[in-house]
Order: sequence, then structure tokens, then C-alpha cells
Amino acid sequence: MTGRTTDIAIIGAGIAGASLAAAIGDRARVLLIEAETHPGYHSTGRSAAFWSESYGGPVVQPLTSASADGLAPYLRPRGCLHIADAEGEAALDALAADFSGRAPVLEPVDRLALHAWLPGLAPRYARALSEPSCQDIDVAAYHADLLASARRAGAKMLTDAEVMNIERKGATWRLSTRAGPVQAACLVDAAGAWASRIAALAGASPIAVTAYRRTVIQLVTEPAAPADLPLIMDALERFYFKPEAGGRLWLSPHDESECVAQDAAPEEIDVATAIDRFEQAIDWRVVKRERAWAGLRSFAPDRAPIYGYDRAVPGFFWFAGQGGFGIQTAPAAAAIGASLLLNAPLPPSVSHIDVARYGAERFSG
Repeated sequence: MTGRTTDIAIIGAGIAGASLAAAIGDRARVLLIEAETHPGYHSTGRSAAFWSESYGGPVVQPLTSASADGLAPYLRPRGCLHIADAEGEAALDALAADFSGRAPVLEPVDRLALHAWLPGLAPRYARALSEPSCQDIDVAAYHADLLASARRAGAKMLTDAEVMNIERKGATWRLSTRAGPVQAACLVDAAGAWASRIAALAGASPIAVTAYRRTVIQLVTEPAAPADLPLIMDALERFYFKPEAGGRLWLSPHDESECVAQDAAPEEIDVATAIDRFEQAIDWRVVKRERAWAGLRSFAPDRAPIYGYDRAVPGFFWFAGQGGFGIQTAPAAAAIGASLLLNAPLPPSVSHIDVARYGAERFSG
């Protein structure tokens, strides 16, 4: 078999694969294998682009908090308001309880302050929690810098290289891709929504990484969204919205529709649902729907990410199941992944994290 030979072949050059390649650096020869023409085409390029320590719950929070320093050059202050009507008060209380005594600091907001902060909000919304630490992420710049860092360290990349077949011969992985054959000592599954497909091709453990569609719509509203508006999250996860450049608004119905791994497109029912929920929540008129898109979120059965070697197949490394929080946790995830992959000590930034909580072996049996 001719073709490219490398120490580590990483399947997927979105935020997961790019961050891992950058974290490995020059400690091994790395080849990124990307099915699309441009890396980050699917989930990475369609992110709502915020960093929130509460997002993903307590199991994800240590990874998010540990990623703050690594993401610092790409973060801009935003803040978040978790709002609740009568139906959502129990969910708001549960959120407060989940993060009591741990990051992030969630500050109670009463009705008077809430409606002063968000004029036009429906009267039924009476309580909120403020999460001041929430920030926007410049995802495009971060992803580009990760790829550049990996290239400087010697990593190579194949694009238009969908993986068609995987075989293990002795201690070597042999991959057939649309861009030609590849041989590698170690294979990393950073394929996002396609992670289970890659695992099946390699004969690895059948961990079900399931894809879910998430819809976002860009709107023009009257009044225009203030530039300093916080991210607004409904406590029952019925919608969220945040401002964008030029007074635009990004709105999502916070949908999570199971689907096959594909080039996701928004469903009109989800767009209509989002706009209806928005108009019922706040007295702002939707002047124009400018565009809509959908991205894929991929979760393991317990909704925690998977980092580590497969128990059944030597040389197969899971780096998947990063849900909708893959970007905000990328620095910590990559630091953990690179250490486990290379059998190296954890760096100080993540040494306090219970790495076993995210191991692939938790699905054994």
C-alpha cells in the first residue's frame, strides 16, 4: 500500500481535530483527514459562538472553566440572562442548585431589574439568573489559529478525503480515503457527528454518538437588538437569542432533533417555532428574516464527551461526543486528549480534572 504515512491520523479537522493537532504539536507526526473541502464546514462553522460555564451542566463545566485562559484572545464580554416564567421557575432553581458553590457565579435578578434590563419582555417572566462571565467567541479566528499552529508544528492535512475503509494490519492502520491511502500507527476519531461511523469501520466499540440538529435564524427586529444585550436563555430551553453586528439578532428555538449525520439544513417548522416563541416572549417586532442555518451537535449516551483509547481495539482513540460545547471546551479537551494519546502527564491547566469521567472505557459492557 502506497500513500501517506504518519504517526497519528486524526479524522476530522473541525475544532476537535484542529485543537488536538495543535496540542500534540511536534511531539508526533500528525495528519488531519477532512472529508470536506474546507475544515470546520459543519458544526464548527455554524456555532452560536458563546462561552458559558453553565452550558452543558456540571459535567462539562470543569472543561469550560479550564479553557478560559486558552480562549482568552478570542473572547469578548457578553453576559447571559437565564429567564423564567412560572413554568420555568423550577428549572431556574435547579440551575442555581447545580452551580451553587462552583463556577459560574449566578446572580439572582428580580422582576423589576429584569424588565429594566430587557424592555418589552412579557410580564409573565418574573425571575432570572445573571451569568456575568458569559462571553462571545471568535470561532473563525480561533479555528484558523489552531490549524496554523498545527501546521507550524509539522502537521499535514488532507481535504476532500472522506474515509471509505479502515483496516488494521499488525500495528498499523490502513485507511482508504477519497484523497488516497493513509497508513498510521494511531487513529483518532474526531469526526463529530460521523464518529460512530468511523468507529464501525475500524471495528471499535459500538458507542452510539448521536447527531442532533440545532437551528439558528438571523433576524432584523424593531427595536434593533442593542449591541450590549446579554445572551438571553429561556430556563426551559425553549429559545435563546443574542445580538449580532449591525443590530441583527441571532435566535434559536433551542431545538435538538435527532438526525442522521449530514449537511444539516434548517426545517421551516423549527424556524417558525423559534419566531413564534420569540414574539410571545418579548414585544419586539420581527421586521425581516435574513437567513437561517442548522448545525449538528453530537452526544454520547450519557451526554459527556469521550476522550481516550478504545478498550477493544488497540491504537484507536476516541475524541468525540462534544455536543454543543466543543468550542468552549476545546483548550482543555485538547490538553487532556494529547496527554492521554501520548501517555504524557496532564498539564497544570487540567491536572485537577477527573479525566476518567470522560474515558471511553465507561461504556464497556
